[in-house]
Amino acid sequence: MTQSYSGQRRAVRGRGARGRPVVVIGAGPYGLSVAAHLRAAGVPVRVFGEIMGSWRHAMATGMFLKSTPAATDLTAPVPGGRLADFCRATGVEELTELTPIPCTTFVDYGMWFAQRYVGPVASVPVSLVERAGSGFTVQLEGGEELEAAAVVVATGLGALAHIPRRLRHLAPEGPGPRGPLSHTSQHTDLSRYAGRRVVVVGGGQSALESAALLHEGGADVQVLVRAPRVRWGERPQLWRPVSRRLAAPASALGTGWTLAVVCRAPGTVRHLPASARMLLFRRALAPAGGWWLRDRVEGVVPVRTSCRIRQAHMDGPEVRLWVEGVGDDRAELSVDHVLAATGYRLDVDALPFLTPAVRLAVARVAGSKAPCLSGAFESCVPGLYFTGSLAAPTFGPMLRFVAGTGFAARRITAALTYQASHR
Repeated sequence: MTQSYSGQRRAVRGRGARGRPVVVIGAGPYGLSVAAHLRAAGVPVRVFGEIMGSWRHAMATGMFLKSTPAATDLTAPVPGGRLADFCRATGVEELTELTPIPCTTFVDYGMWFAQRYVGPVASVPVSLVERAGSGFTVQLEGGEELEAAAVVVATGLGALAHIPRRLRHLAPEGPGPRGPLSHTSQHTDLSRYAGRRVVVVGGGQSALESAALLHEGGADVQVLVRAPRVRWGERPQLWRPVSRRLAAPASALGTGWTLAVVCRAPGTVRHLPASARMLLFRRALAPAGGWWLRDRVEGVVPVRTSCRIRQAHMDGPEVRLWVEGVGDDRAELSVDHVLAATGYRLDVDALPFLTPAVRLAVARVAGSKAPCLSGAFESCVPGLYFTGSLAAPTFGPMLRFVAGTGFAARRITAALTYQASHR
């Protein structure tokens, strides 16, 4: 459900204390979950963003989620909003631990959740957020403005896509599907590369699944992986003996004591030294492909491991890459396109809608450019909250995945409900 806005510059005010709502920027899993809880708690809220926009426009056709159904629930304030509930309500075949979830199914689930628990979502983008007294002025694309008591940033990863420095000069005007260099987040259809030579850079799920889709679509593709080997997830076991469950307890992110602890008590992660949190953030979940993807890549798509791109330049319409591996292993590649599946960098400065003054005022987690947050997800700028992946260096790796929506929504809602009752 969306609302349309005219191009006139005018004030848009919500109801509630002093006429100032909470503004949620982003309508993906985190934005929708936070908004659903705020509405249920009686806090005036306005949501801006395209519902499940990143999942609709930054995932290639044919992709599946890496997460299992139990780790893919958005968080509703009352029972009935789980992925399984959506499947029963809409006639979708039941999903099990052994059923990879199509991204299209997850998008449909998010749309259903929004209609059921969130209500109106304005698809107009937010262009500016600046401090205004005890709150914020939020300007929408087109010039309209509203005053907000608080702002929750739940924008996902779209603006945070990372391309290695050694590749950026291949696309001086910016990467994109039509040029020689792109990022996986820029694709909805990889069939455009049929018959073309493509190098995929990266060793995680995005890289490996993109390579499979490219190969199946008729492209001549190979994968360059920096790590010494490609890692694959383990096929879920629907039943495990007690001894295995004690040795490696299950969690939303996989099996093992580390993952179990950070999933069951993300609030305690925040109290670790920043250096320990950043180590946990970087190493708790190494890049890997889903277990169900392995047969589509291993022995099918050429994969070079332990290799780095030392040099890259354009040679007419071709891209020339010099790749170095272990010892004397060197290769020169000529391709038509380089697809960077090189992840995201968490950086508050990459959020263009925050004014320079607001960005400068946000304290960062030591060793990163991510915001340093309170136990309620509030930054040092009063009333400015961050959730989703930008909160992972504070609360741990669960916040990188849909599994963290419940923890975040409850914490943020409790804080804003308290503030609303004392305004």
